[in-house]
Amino acid sequence: MPAAPRSKSLLAWEPTPYVLVLILLILTGIVRPNSPAWLFWPFLVALIASLAWLLVVIVRAGRTRTNPDQWGNLATLDGLDVVDAPGREREVRTVVPVTDVHRHQAAIDLAHIHGGADQHAVLVPRASRWLSKRYRVGVQLVDGDRPRHAGFLSDAAAEPWLDRLDALRLRGAFVRVPARITGESRPFAVDLDASGLADALALAND
Repeated sequence: MPAAPRSKSLLAWEPTPYVLVLILLILTGIVRPNSPAWLFWPFLVALIASLAWLLVVIVRAGRTRTNPDQWGNLATLDGLDVVDAPGREREVRTVVPVTDVHRHQAAIDLAHIHGGADQHAVLVPRASRWLSKRYRVGVQLVDGDRPRHAGFLSDAAAEPWLDRLDALRLRGAFVRVPARITGESRPFAVDLDASGLADALALAND
């Protein structure tokens, strides 16, 4: 099983074409039309190519709708292969807290209103925040009116399952685990029951 990537390549990082065009535009103050031909013409080709790349990125972002999107957010569960990992009955539960919930309090609040405290969450590998090169496992609460992003698994919590979760994503499959929103009002926290995750991944990847 190939190892899941931990970060985006430089070409896949969203700001790359913007940064490259900005740098080349700044350099136009140095590279002038009267500069040596060996410097001016390669620079002009690089500038035009970078502008074309930026235009393609903008047009593709406006037209392309993927589920999950490039940041790992789900629009719907329709069309996805969802693998359930129900909690196991045991005295000691495997509870995994969701991180970065402070950034997603509005979404968690709406999920709580529409779906209650006890929910399910879909784990989405290769999720990230805007401007971040690091891939993480996103947590999408799915028992309300629509999926809502609640945060991420910590790197330590995700590491034992990351490669298998990523292998499922490449097949268009995602794992759903029990979740619980704690707290009666903001700030909410979200805990996942991962007691059945290992068994579900073992069966799904056989």
